[in-house]
Amino acid sequence: MTDRDEAFMREALKYAYMAAEDGEVPVGAVIVKGNEIIAAGRNRRETGKNALCHAELEAIDKACTLLGGWRLWQCELFVTLEPCPMCAGAIINARIPRVVYGAKDRKAGSCGSVVNLFELPYNHKPELRGGVLEEECAQALQDFFKKLREKQ
Repeated sequence: MTDRDEAFMREALKYAYMAAEDGEVPVGAVIVKGNEIIAAGRNRRETGKNALCHAELEAIDKACTLLGGWRLWQCELFVTLEPCPMCAGAIINARIPRVVYGAKDRKAGSCGSVVNLFELPYNHKPELRGGVLEEECAQALQDFFKKLREKQ
């Protein structure tokens, strides 16, 4: 793990914590071009009342708008939770060459936990690195669900 990967994952964690403050499952993402964050996103499914409001999709949408195109071939994605199948598909379609995630998602993770969509014969295969600040990313999720159970 590099200091650079950790630094950008800490930035993604900030967005995860913002999501938690809004009552959302704490998932955050940042898109980096070179050494600069150009877009960020956080989970907003509950507030947006929309299944598509994942952190990765929000960040990808913002990056595409900023860069003026759908190909993010010069960018990297850092996300606190292993991408689901929908987000893995968006990553492939956006041609993001490198994905770094924190915590594994043993129920819906599509970058190794349930399946690795990046290993299938698609036209684009992102480099993948998991487990960056895994304990911190997992703890954010555990704390959120613990508080949610206590409220019920």
